[in-house]
Amino acid sequence: MTSIPATGGPALPQERRLVTAIPGPASLARLERKKAHVADGVGTTLPVFVVAAGGGVLLDVDGNSLIDLGSGIAVTTVGNSSTEVVRRVTEQAAAFTHTCFMVTPYDGYVDVCEQLAELTPGDHAKKSALFNSGAEAVENAVKIARVATGRDAVVVFDHAYHGRTNLTMAMTAKNMPYKHGFGPFAGEVYRAPMSYPFRDGLSGEEAAARAIDVIEKQVGATNVACVVIEPVLGEGGFVVPAPGFLPALAAWCRTNDVVLVADEIQSGFCRTGDWFACDDEGVVPDLVTTAKGIAGGLPLAGVTGRADLMDSVHVGGLGGTYGGNPIACAAALGAIEEMRGQDLPGRARAVGELMRSRLEKLQAEHPVIGDLRGRGAMMAIELCHPGTLDPDPVRTAAVSAYCHQQGVVTLTCGTWGNVFRFLPPLSISDALLDEAFDVVAEAFAATA
Repeated sequence: MTSIPATGGPALPQERRLVTAIPGPASLARLERKKAHVADGVGTTLPVFVVAAGGGVLLDVDGNSLIDLGSGIAVTTVGNSSTEVVRRVTEQAAAFTHTCFMVTPYDGYVDVCEQLAELTPGDHAKKSALFNSGAEAVENAVKIARVATGRDAVVVFDHAYHGRTNLTMAMTAKNMPYKHGFGPFAGEVYRAPMSYPFRDGLSGEEAAARAIDVIEKQVGATNVACVVIEPVLGEGGFVVPAPGFLPALAAWCRTNDVVLVADEIQSGFCRTGDWFACDDEGVVPDLVTTAKGIAGGLPLAGVTGRADLMDSVHVGGLGGTYGGNPIACAAALGAIEEMRGQDLPGRARAVGELMRSRLEKLQAEHPVIGDLRGRGAMMAIELCHPGTLDPDPVRTAAVSAYCHQQGVVTLTCGTWGNVFRFLPPLSISDALLDEAFDVVAEAFAATA
């Protein structure tokens, strides 16, 4: 068993420990309070109340220590309460918590924008604007593209997830729970087929030609302001497009003066083994949206892109009261320092190798696992009825429930709810990760 320093308290033991059923009595009591005061529409995957977290574990109010394979949906990449994040946040909170950058600016905002210009793909001149959430970043990227091009149409893809605002719900593919009953949605959003190698069997070039054909015939290149794509799908099932798909789309966008927006909100900041998923094939988007892992658990998002595009919007057209909050910016600078200093892209690749080796063995033993895919510490398995492409969400839910009962936090996703996504914090130890996949293996055996 290893330990990590937990700022402000004793070391948090890095172990899986169950002292009650999951959820325990203290969590169950708090769930009653949640039921009384929190809207039912705010769902919970694993109903335990957390009191501390760090390294690779979550400690609940009953004293159970759970292994974390979710990172708060790819947010705590550098771990919870990362030393450098906590230090910078504490210093900034003591100095000031808010002025609104649009009223009186401060260095932290500019510092984050400088880091984004350096880290995002491409060596061209770049500028950024900061926001609160991934959905805000995507929506503002669309605003920028529309002003810059003078066009209206937005192209997105099957299985996409881009957020929960009105525009980003329109851009998101999955109805339940994200869109159901919330329409009407924003217009001028068009959907093209995504490269999904497990299901379509197409090469990247073939899949791109299919998508481009739909765009040209159903929308028209001269009407398209932007193509918005997750380089690796998030909620849609961690689908990695076939090699060549993204470069072909990027080439088409350049030829037709269409803004290519890479939604790197879940895949960015070291998660895939590169700083950004686009780096894998050398794709350089015009705009990149970021959030989640950028700030070690605090709410921050950004749009970074070509300076000429970013400057096309009139003064006052971008912003928001809390966008680029000084404490969130301090957290981001701390998280980026941790990512650099600890070579977290390299750590993500090592975590990915460990997860892939365990999942390959599991796939060989359980034919319900139809596909294993992902890059770095963004790995997934898709469950289908053996010998078919028919999704098996029932088995997926059963396996996940078993893992939860045994103290391992797992997340599912995918259009059909039949995909496990594995997103451990990069601060997790190899031993703890190995133990978590022992439990995953037990879950498949127990639900066979």
